[in-house]
Amino acid sequence: MSHAPAAVRPASATADPLTAAVEQAREAAVESAGDAALVGEHLGAAPEADAGPELGEVVTHTFASRLPGYVGWHWAVTLARVPGEDRVTVDEVVLLPGEQALLAPAWVPWHERLRPGDLSVGDVLPSTEDDTRLAPAYTVDDDSAEDPEGRVVASEIGLGRERVMSREGRSEAVGRWTAGEFGPTAPMARQAPGPCATCGFYLPLAGSLRQMVGACGNAYAPADGRVVTADYGCGAHSQATLVVTQDTEVVTSARYDTSDYDVL
Repeated sequence: MSHAPAAVRPASATADPLTAAVEQAREAAVESAGDAALVGEHLGAAPEADAGPELGEVVTHTFASRLPGYVGWHWAVTLARVPGEDRVTVDEVVLLPGEQALLAPAWVPWHERLRPGDLSVGDVLPSTEDDTRLAPAYTVDDDSAEDPEGRVVASEIGLGRERVMSREGRSEAVGRWTAGEFGPTAPMARQAPGPCATCGFYLPLAGSLRQMVGACGNAYAPADGRVVTADYGCGAHSQATLVVTQDTEVVTSARYDTSDYDVL
């Protein structure tokens, strides 16, 4: 199949039945387009170089496309015939893009297009079987279970979780939280009187993440109800105090009293 109207020749330049069957090719293009106005002028015809002897003689006619929204496209009508016979048959009719055609971007799977915040009310986001963030519960320590043996039994009788976060999934989550607005590099954290790890309102997470992240329980803090890193901080730290300081005159040179004198 020819993908561009290049290396074509006018139908009048040869007596070949396939090349001369311009009207037959146009009728086939009009039938596919549904309207004769959508098929433009004849751009030429070119033999299919990759057509073997078993396929007979094959020629593709091209017509300009007037289909709205398909700028730079063209109709390609492929005709064929058995060598030595006069009967010409239509092989296929397709609409092909040219070099200047407007094309849709490459298709991207939904799980690669999805971004945080895209999920709305009523949406369902199924996890894939090969999601590296999850692992079967019997192969990974469940951070929410204090008794590993009891967790295995609960899973066997259908009371436990089938999958839990894998080590990779937990590492990815901590990295995302650390780089976010409630991590140690946030402007609020750099001006805080102390880190969250020393704050009375800090609620550490259970399990292997206990030393790294937790939740803020201070209603007046900007991170209230959010996951924060242990080294994050804000001005609502439980140990923050206002210390009244008095200005003290600093003397940097010697002083001499010249208002009085001693009798020797």
